[in-house]
Amino acid sequence: MTPYVYVENDMPTSVPDRTTENTGMKFWRKGLTGSDFDHEQTLPNFIDRAIQYIHTQANEDNPFYLYLPLPAPHTPILPVKEYQGKSGLNPYGDFVLMVDDLVGKIMEALEEAGIAENTLLVFTSDNGCSPTADVPDLESKGHYPSYIYRGYKADLFDGGHRIPCVVRWPAGFNIQQRNETICLTDFFATFASLTGYQLKENEGEDSFNLLPLLYKETSVSPREATVHHSIDGDFTIRKGKWKLLLSPSSGGWSFPQPEKDKELIKTLPPVQLYNMETDSEECHNVYTTHPEVVAELRSLLIRYIQEGRSTPGTPQANDGPEIWEELKKWM
Repeated sequence: MTPYVYVENDMPTSVPDRTTENTGMKFWRKGLTGSDFDHEQTLPNFIDRAIQYIHTQANEDNPFYLYLPLPAPHTPILPVKEYQGKSGLNPYGDFVLMVDDLVGKIMEALEEAGIAENTLLVFTSDNGCSPTADVPDLESKGHYPSYIYRGYKADLFDGGHRIPCVVRWPAGFNIQQRNETICLTDFFATFASLTGYQLKENEGEDSFNLLPLLYKETSVSPREATVHHSIDGDFTIRKGKWKLLLSPSSGGWSFPQPEKDKELIKTLPPVQLYNMETDSEECHNVYTTHPEVVAELRSLLIRYIQEGRSTPGTPQANDGPEIWEELKKWM
């Protein structure tokens, strides 16, 4: 988003002195650009500064916290020359390869600084692959960015919401893999518990503490159910093996699209229910054969909205009255 500038200590590091724009996979919006800002070098710059920070902080007595939101592999898709053509796919594949390598450099910095053993490292994403990656091209070369799952970024389907989530803390956790549904919101309560902070009633209302799961004190996620929604504002709720979509469409950019496929959508069932254990590809809508599950999940979502939270605690005020009005039709 414009203006394209770096911000350090709440101040831009340069004054915009030109306008830039690009299209295609390198897409960025036309706008003012700082004199020291190079779109192609944004990701390497962030990584370099993170590495410097790690080495500096490793020499201090106090723990440190580094939040590094990578501008990749989001658009603009800008693999630098070193990675171009290396994936054997397309620029998006090269960009993902670049991300993997640069995250590796962060891990190397922790090793070099001698603090890898007692550093909690989290690597994750915020959504599934975007169609901007030219999915048909990737699939024609044997690469399926959503694996077996349906849909992509912006959708209600799992391809839009299943993400990589890797947690490494050799001195703290000894885990290999957990096959439980969690949500990025859960890190709030997890880190609060880890540092001894007591959440207030109006903090982290949808955040569950994952420490028992990470410490192997339990094999079951503390999360009762998970709510997410699409770019169009449609909601879905999952509990256990069941996933209810309160929409006849993808709610996003995959078929059937809310706007593009309007006429077809009029002929589709108003809700979708999938058994994610036997139908993880979300191909068989079983809402007619399991009306009790539809009713249970719908009621649970309504309770979360009415109480303003999905965790135990005092009910809280809820945001988004327009969303509540939209969901009233499912009551």
